[in-house]
This record gives sequence, structure tokens and C-alpha cells, in this order.
Amino acid sequence: MKYKKYFRKTSLKQKGVGDFFLEEVKKKSPKTFLEVGVFHGVTARNICELLHKIHKDDFRYIGLDLFEENDENKSEVIPNTVFNNPLKVFYFKYIKKQNPYSKEAVEDLLKKFKDNIDLIKGNSNLVLKKIDMSKVDYVFLDGGHTYDTVKNDLECCLDVINANGTVMCDDYNFGHLPDVKNAIDDFVEANNFKCQILCDERFAKIEK
Repeated sequence: MKYKKYFRKTSLKQKGVGDFFLEEVKKKSPKTFLEVGVFHGVTARNICELLHKIHKDDFRYIGLDLFEENDENKSEVIPNTVFNNPLKVFYFKYIKKQNPYSKEAVEDLLKKFKDNIDLIKGNSNLVLKKIDMSKVDYVFLDGGHTYDTVKNDLECCLDVINANGTVMCDDYNFGHLPDVKNAIDDFVEANNFKCQILCDERFAKIEK
């Protein structure tokens, strides 16, 4: 299955990275998938397409994101939401009349799977603790990139890993984001989990 961009921005835009990610998810064929850091919803749509292909309507996608830039979220790293392509600027401003980095715009992109999705607006440091992680079997972690946020998000995923689920972390060894690597390494060592570094050190796959 090929990773599609759906005329939006995505962090998995480099050639082959999105395809690699989908193949990794396909290996586990999870029924309940949690993504922390939804952004424009491109990965969410690709995951829903993949899981629907595998399980038909018997799957669940949960997406958590801030879904806005404001003073409360200023300490979090939010990808650049401004399009360089003037056609995309025109499309979202005048045709869709949406901010692509909004919960409403992502819901629109995922409307084909509206009965299978739950989108949650909030900070993972506060919200993730309220999600029943015992029902989740695959997590894609690409939310806040500070040490404390990554560590919090990983600790909230302990039940997933201990139940033989998988946590895939993005941006493991990006030079300008050392907190991500440090938090992952400390978490893996403290819990004696297995960790595979994949795709030119882009992803860290954590399992029991």
C-alpha cells in the first residue's frame, strides 16, 4: 500500500518513509491504533485506509493533537502549518474554508471512516492518562518533542507494550531534537524493553 499525501502537509513526506511506516504497521495488523500528533491527518487517513483493508469495519483509530497554536501550547513543537504551494493556500482558504490544522478539517478528511475514529483535542501530558490504553495495541508517537513530554507519553504506553503491543516513535535521531532520543533511550533502559532503530534512525520501535 502506498502512502498518500491527500494535498496536505505530513512529516512522513520524504520518499519511501511513509511506505515504510505503513509496512511496519501492516506487520502487526492492529485493530486499535492510537496516534499522538495528528497534525493535518494525512497519516491518520493512510492508517484508516490500511486497517479498513485488513479488518473492514472492525478497527478503531484514536487521534490526539493540540489542533491549534496558542499561548498555552507555546512550549510544544508544532510543525510549520503554512503551505509553500499557493494552490494549497487557495484551496484551503477559498474552497474548503478550513484551517487544515484543526480538528474539524481532520474530521472532514476522515469522514469516510467516521464510525471508526475518535479525535481528541488536548495536550498529551494531560489527556493521555485518561485514555484506556489496555484496549490499544499500536501507538504512533509523534506529539510533543520535549524530554518531559516524550517521557510522559511513553510511560502512558506501558500497558500497550506489556500486552505485546508496539509503540513506534518518530524523529528518534534528528540532530535538532536530542530530547526525543534521550527520553526514548532512558525509557527503554529503565523498563528493559526491546528497541529497534529503523529507517535511517528515523523511527524507534519499542516492544516487550
